[in-house]
Amino acid sequence: MIEISIDYQGQLRCSAIHQPSGDCLATDAPVDNNGRGEAFSPTDLVATALGTCMATVMGIVARQKEFSLEGMKLRVRKHMSADSPRRISRLEVEAEMPISVDHPDREMIQSAALECPVHHSIHPEIEVALTWHWK
Repeated sequence: MIEISIDYQGQLRCSAIHQPSGDCLATDAPVDNNGRGEAFSPTDLVATALGTCMATVMGIVARQKEFSLEGMKLRVRKHMSADSPRRISRLEVEAEMPISVDHPDREMIQSAALECPVHHSIHPEIEVALTWHWK
C-alpha cells in the first residue's frame, strides 16, 4: 500500500505528498473548468500516469533484455468530452523510440506498453490511441 496525502489549499489548488519519498506535486483546475491552469489538473495526471507507466514498463523490458531505451520520448494528448459528465474521452500516445523498427525485441516492447498497469486501469470507454516512431 502507498499513501498519498492531499491538502486542499483553496482556489481550486491541491498539493499532494507521496508519503514513501516525500516528493510533492501541485494540481490546479484547468482554465476551461474554473481554474487558473497553473499546474497539472487531476485529469492531466491520468494522462501523465499512462505515458510514464508505459515508458517505465518498456524500460524494464529493455533492461531485462540488456539494451537501452535512453532517449525514448512519449507525448500524451488528452481530450475531454464535449458532453456531460465531464471526463477524459481520448488519450493519444505518441512514442519516439531510440531503436529501429527491425529491432528483435520491438514487438515485446510494444506489448509491454499495452500491458502497463495504468493502461489496464483506464476505463474501456476512454479511447487510447498509440502511434510509434522508430529510429
